[in-house]
Amino acid sequence: MPPRPDHRERTLIAPAICAGVGVHTGQRVRLAIRPAPTGTGIVFVRTDVTDRDNRIVVSGDVVVDARLNTMIENAAGVQLSTIEHLMAAFCALGVSNVIVEVDGPELPILDGSALPFVQLLDRAGFRRQEAPVRYIEILEPIHVTDGDKHAALYPCDRYEMRFEIDFDNPVIGNQVIDFVVDEQTFRDEIMAARTFGFAHEVEALRQAGLARGGSLENAVVIDGDDILNPGGLRMEREFVRHKALDAIGDLYVMGAPLLGRYEGYKAGHAVNNLLVRALLAAPHAWREVVLEPQLAQVG
Repeated sequence: MPPRPDHRERTLIAPAICAGVGVHTGQRVRLAIRPAPTGTGIVFVRTDVTDRDNRIVVSGDVVVDARLNTMIENAAGVQLSTIEHLMAAFCALGVSNVIVEVDGPELPILDGSALPFVQLLDRAGFRRQEAPVRYIEILEPIHVTDGDKHAALYPCDRYEMRFEIDFDNPVIGNQVIDFVVDEQTFRDEIMAARTFGFAHEVEALRQAGLARGGSLENAVVIDGDDILNPGGLRMEREFVRHKALDAIGDLYVMGAPLLGRYEGYKAGHAVNNLLVRALLAAPHAWREVVLEPQLAQVG
């Protein structure tokens, strides 16, 4: 996101607690997001795992599966799925340091967007920390391609994003969004966009052990020319807005907000993680920067 005026890290004032069902496992889980000191970063803790290291410190290289969600894993083999919507909320709201406790293998999907996570964090409140925010400044373009999908990062003095999707389906079709990734835009245009899928894919996913918790309560479901959700869409171009939401969360696994422009075409979690890994493997293409607080203008 664009630099905050004070460029300082944030955590929460109080714990934020909720419960829900994992979209793929169908398992009910309890989630507690707790304040953490400067330098902690985003750390997930599987409280149901007690026989080995149950902490997963988020970074670009702990993502181990990105087919239908973003799954992370620590060196002890402890995994956690579907972190991307909460990570997007952390990024947009400038949350740098928290401990996230979850008693199951997947975060709750809630309504399929980042809106409930933002509401949860808002209720807990935010505390400014003295450490300066580290930004990842893009110095040279980085591109990745996977078939007809591609994504890229370009130098820019703020965090910008352009996303395009193109589905051979009349309900979705071709959709484009281009915006500055800041807190207000995220709240106004991105956070409420829900995940989506096709009715004909649901049974195949369930046979594969996925989408067991999916329903019209937490996803937009398309059947041919129809949207099955009784209320229809929440907003214009909800589909591409959700893909942008996913990308914001997928990129925040690097542990710092970007100063750069992301462009994605039909990119999903896998392509986004390829981009993260390509960037981290090219140290000449980026640097960490700390920005000084903006001084008040005189005159």
